[in-house]
Amino acid sequence: MTVNLKSLENPITATTQNTSTKERKSYTPTNHRRILCVFPKYSRSFGTFHHAYPLMGKVRAFMPPQGILVVASYLPKQWEVRFVDENVKPATRKDYRWADVVIVSGMHIQRAQINQINELAHREGKITVVGGPSVSGCPEYYPDFDILSLGELGDATNRLIEYLDNHNRRPSQQLRFETKERLPLTEFPTPAYHLLNLDQYFIANIQYSSGCPYHCEFCDIPELYGNNPRMKTPEQVINELDTMLKYGNIGAVYFVDDNFVGNRRAAMELLPHLIEWQKRNGYPIQFACEATLNLAQSPKLLEMMREAYFCTIFCGIETPETNALQAISKTQNLSIPILEGVKILNSYGMEVVSGIIMGLDTDTEDTCARILEFIELSNIPLLTINLLHALPRTPLWRRLEQEGRLIFDETRDSNVEFLMPYEQVTKMWRQCVTTAYKPEFLYQRFAYNIENTYPHRIKVPNSPARVSRANIIKGLTYLSNILVKVGVFGNYRKSFWKIAKKAFSEGNIESLIHVGLVSHHLIKFAAECSKGEETASFYSQKTRPTSS
Repeated sequence: MTVNLKSLENPITATTQNTSTKERKSYTPTNHRRILCVFPKYSRSFGTFHHAYPLMGKVRAFMPPQGILVVASYLPKQWEVRFVDENVKPATRKDYRWADVVIVSGMHIQRAQINQINELAHREGKITVVGGPSVSGCPEYYPDFDILSLGELGDATNRLIEYLDNHNRRPSQQLRFETKERLPLTEFPTPAYHLLNLDQYFIANIQYSSGCPYHCEFCDIPELYGNNPRMKTPEQVINELDTMLKYGNIGAVYFVDDNFVGNRRAAMELLPHLIEWQKRNGYPIQFACEATLNLAQSPKLLEMMREAYFCTIFCGIETPETNALQAISKTQNLSIPILEGVKILNSYGMEVVSGIIMGLDTDTEDTCARILEFIELSNIPLLTINLLHALPRTPLWRRLEQEGRLIFDETRDSNVEFLMPYEQVTKMWRQCVTTAYKPEFLYQRFAYNIENTYPHRIKVPNSPARVSRANIIKGLTYLSNILVKVGVFGNYRKSFWKIAKKAFSEGNIESLIHVGLVSHHLIKFAAECSKGEETASFYSQKTRPTSS
């Protein structure tokens, strides 16, 4: 199989009356439309956390899909809009028949499911539109869709809306609407949270910025969204938080920004608003975010994040080996010793989650041992350990393409021809994952954080928002399921009770619930990896079952 990243031979670029962003606000459609927005199901992977859902009552999916919810909110208010997240439930034939237009969005990992949705919609004769990061990076992945919406929300979106208003039949050839003028994030609408049930998600999320100032070799963010982070206003963020509370009993909100501190001055301006919002609402939620490890060198910023109740931070550490960090242009991780940076973040009450990549050109037979040593020394409980996968429109892709090292084989977990034998790299990956998530080793790291990280968090009040009837019921549901399914019937219950007894004696039930939910998924996932039932990359090209 080969992939040509150039445009299709004869694409048609759709043109309508030139409608600027400002003019769009006054645009009124002349025809009624029914729009079905569908977000495809993810394939099973480490990051879906699907093993935790049976412990969580109503929960069916990890996070709401921000992008398509923003589009749903941006559509004309006169139109009927229906949203289906197939991670919660599949779109039905009745949904497709109801619609005039079916809009889909997703990432490369959802490619097969995106194309399947297109096929189902076409069976009912509906116009289909695909947008989002995957089609924006690789339009050629979606040859059968009627319309491609390429790039971010902006002038192309306005032209697309006008086109759909004026056409109710499928075009004879594929059309493309490509954004030239992005809609400023300051004009983004609040996602259409009224179209879903937030209680069905593991965690809520929010996007504050887009873009990242760094140039990591494997990352496609700079080319898709730019190196100069663009921001929403603090008022927008606060309004989104208020809206989320209105439509669900959320316990945590994850800032899904490419880098929460990509613009540190802007983050400093936002944080006082988050602190004030938490105080006004009784600290109803915990915050989490993604950031570079050099955040550890910004004590004032960290103190404000602590005050805003940021409890988890994902850092793309990628590798503990300094020569490897230089090779992949991740030099921002070299400004401070990694273990020191992790300990500093812990000292502000933030549990660190780390990304780890295996299969780098600098890997040796000792790489697995070094990663496991790093895990032990850092006491990071949760690490996303992935095989290197080259994403289109990245420096890594271009380099490997020139070297003839891109392999498109659906029996492999990675499209990279490693310098080490493929079987040896996957064996090392499996050893890392299964060792990292052995119950005793995992609970040892969680115990460290319970004693050395969580106590550094601010003491939040027992406010009505935190001890509401809904929260008490949710907490009891989680705890009872953990005690029964893990503490009684779990095959690692001895390890669980070592940490649970101490938590009960200290009244630390909230931490026990967190550890119980997260560790259950990690342990179950690792067990499946040991049997060869799980893939070694989020972006694996293998044909896989979707998560259940």
